[in-house]
Amino acid sequence: MRVAIAGAGNVGTAIAKDLRGNGHDVLLIEKDRELADRLRAQLDMRVVGADACEVNSLVMAGMGDVDVAVAVTGDDEDNLVISLLSKQEFAVPRVVARINNPDNQWLFNQSWGVDIPVSTPQLITALVEEAVSVGSMVRLLQFGGGMANLVEVTLSEGSPAKGKALSDLALPRDATVVAIMRNDRLVVPRGDTVLDVGDEVLALVIGDAEAQVRSLLVER
Repeated sequence: MRVAIAGAGNVGTAIAKDLRGNGHDVLLIEKDRELADRLRAQLDMRVVGADACEVNSLVMAGMGDVDVAVAVTGDDEDNLVISLLSKQEFAVPRVVARINNPDNQWLFNQSWGVDIPVSTPQLITALVEEAVSVGSMVRLLQFGGGMANLVEVTLSEGSPAKGKALSDLALPRDATVVAIMRNDRLVVPRGDTVLDVGDEVLALVIGDAEAQVRSLLVER
């Protein structure tokens, strides 16, 4: 997979190293040319000193050849511009953008070319809730501009799903259970999988299906 990462700060560099270590073809773009020169000598990947907010710079960097663009600068305005250019000018199939200020989250949608917005505060909040919440539904990730969500429910004693097989839950068509964590072990969900108290149920839901899934898993 070919990935272009705009922003070579601590976050961008760490992502680039991880992806390169996993065998992906990584292009790192950094507008601070001195920093780009230093990283070019240190990293086993292509590092370009250029402003990713400029179309000509992205053309020269080869943005039109990548499968995924990742905008992780420290400036939300720059990340939005990079996302929009990646999608509209270069038709990059998948665009991931970092949200630095949670107040700007509403801007990071497909209108600005963002397929997957990533808000660090939101992620931490979701992980804290997931760790301490039993019997309630927690949103872990959003996809498609908020159209789809990955949600998690740790089943309580009063959950209506307790003791039921997945095939008997009558899940809506726009929802599917993708994984179950049971006693620190991953259970691949099947129709005959019986749910029990303490199970961490992860489901992918679309639109109104979230409310239906909540009524099936969460104690009233």
